[in-house]
Amino acid sequence: MQYRLVSCRAGSFRGFRLGSVDVFRGITYARARRFHAPQMVSAPQEFINAANYGYVCPVMKFEKPSSELAVQHRYWPMDEDCLNLNIWTPACDDRRRPVLVWLHGGAFFDGSSIEQLAYDGAAFSEYADAVVVSVNHRLNILGFFDLSEYGDEYRNSGNNGLMDIVCALQWIRENIEAFGGDKDQVTLMGQSGGGSKITCLLQTPAADGLYARCINMSGVLPSLMPDEPGSTRALADAMMRELGISSVKEMETVPWRALFDAYLKLKPEYEKQGCSIGCTAVKNDYFLGDPVTNGFRRETSHIPLVAGTCFGEFFAFEPLMHDRNDISEEEALEMLRTRMGRAKAQRIVPLFKEAYPDKKMIDLLMYDTLFRKPVIPFIRKRSQLNDCTYSYLFDAQMPLDGGKPPWHCADIPFALHNTHLTELTRDDPAMKKVEEKVFGWVNAFVHTGDPNCSALPEWPACTGDEEYTMIIGEHDQVRKNHDHRLFGN
Repeated sequence: MQYRLVSCRAGSFRGFRLGSVDVFRGITYARARRFHAPQMVSAPQEFINAANYGYVCPVMKFEKPSSELAVQHRYWPMDEDCLNLNIWTPACDDRRRPVLVWLHGGAFFDGSSIEQLAYDGAAFSEYADAVVVSVNHRLNILGFFDLSEYGDEYRNSGNNGLMDIVCALQWIRENIEAFGGDKDQVTLMGQSGGGSKITCLLQTPAADGLYARCINMSGVLPSLMPDEPGSTRALADAMMRELGISSVKEMETVPWRALFDAYLKLKPEYEKQGCSIGCTAVKNDYFLGDPVTNGFRRETSHIPLVAGTCFGEFFAFEPLMHDRNDISEEEALEMLRTRMGRAKAQRIVPLFKEAYPDKKMIDLLMYDTLFRKPVIPFIRKRSQLNDCTYSYLFDAQMPLDGGKPPWHCADIPFALHNTHLTELTRDDPAMKKVEEKVFGWVNAFVHTGDPNCSALPEWPACTGDEEYTMIIGEHDQVRKNHDHRLFGN
């Protein structure tokens, strides 16, 4: 093991050489008081050991592990001192390579930069000859709880998590050249909640100039950026009563576990009443709101962007009772009629066949509507402003249940060149071929702002009237408005 020492404006950091990349972990980019804006670490840090991952943001609760074969997780010590980032680079030299900044999923209340095994940046850094940075920031009510009614010092507490990310991007701009990166070639890439954070950053003037390109994977989620979320004051007041305190200032010092327990106990009641419960971005003069309803900012309309989804998303997590290939078309049709009713099935099935003529009827049971439907107007409105918006659908058959449509998060290992890390994909030659295609377009986009690559057919940008979707699967193809009628567009 060889150590690597890097000195930059932020200080001196000792990482290590891992195969063909240098690795620096747990670098603190800022600190913050609870419910307050982050403050970038200003004084240079003297010799920091950057061999260990830093704390991750506390999450409210851990669900019982499930679907681990499909999405493998790992967990890490939690603490509010979580504003840190990780860096993978081919070399700490003056090459000025493109930089990929990974924003993790988990909506705005869960996850971490290292939560999934597939988030690791070493392979992408090596094969793309790029610098990879993953970012931890505040989540849930620690990062997104609007307390602005309690005074000016809390005026943007509903967007603290976004401010953390902006702070991290500022740190990257000031220091990444020491790690072999180009501050002017920063690509933001995020999945699910990470993609939604990218949408928010496009609508955040404070982030302007800190990135050059965006990749939004299954992350067009309007529910994470409601225009009128309402006041969280009723819930916050109730939490203070539950905790036996009388001010937000006291809430700043309550142990985070007690704070979470009070929130989780009271949240259902106030949610039922229609009160705001936080954990979403807040539209104000810092974040200008969902671009589909408020319009994309012209200041960021020149930013090349790729947005897309997986064929199955959450619906594909549901296990099939039989091997997919053992279910006849008539059996699948009867299952559809039972689930959605005969009249709806009669209307939907022909439209599905029109959109996906090569798919089996059983695949309609697993077809995503939660993520794909809002992508269509998102791409339409953005492509009215530019000629650098691209659409994709990840539809590679996964080696489960006889060739299952891909689920939420399924494309991450392929995009980051990490199929060797996940159990389902590591020994499957077909998955390696898919990885060549997905990594190929991501690599091309990170370097040029254009996803076209030799592994895929020609991929045109979308226009205001025509969505050209690159469908990546058994038969890679570009389809124009292929499923718009299915969604009533």
